[in-house]
Amino acid sequence: DLFEERSVTNMFTSIVGNVFGFKALRALRLEDLRIPPAYSKTFQGPPHGIQVERDKLNKYGRPLLGCTIKPKLGLSAKNYGRAVYECLRGGLDFTKDDENVNSQPFMRWRDRFLFCAEAIYKAQAETGEIKGHYLNATAGTCEEMI
Repeated sequence: DLFEERSVTNMFTSIVGNVFGFKALRALRLEDLRIPPAYSKTFQGPPHGIQVERDKLNKYGRPLLGCTIKPKLGLSAKNYGRAVYECLRGGLDFTKDDENVNSQPFMRWRDRFLFCAEAIYKAQAETGEIKGHYLNATAGTCEEMI
């Protein structure tokens, strides 16, 4: 009942992200984690794996390079898009949303989506490479997110 069914991301974000994020806890180490079988049975697994990502980005024979943009630092959607562009133009293959960012008043999901799309297209045009950005989608459809 503590975590969303079928969401390993939600569980790990809650356990690791939130608990380990406390600045007062400096010497904390996760040594063991037991997931109740009833909960693990709700997870169906990822829809695809690394090979699909490599195919989408046309990157083989080396690690994929990416980073997480931290919008909780107060970036506007426009500045977030600029950060995405600079990362991709600078050589990264992809960027991704922080797992805790959804559609906050300071940066709405739709605005972030549009600025990220612009950043990707611009970086691709300038580098000649396929680039990616992984938006945090917390609803079933794009229409619900917007």
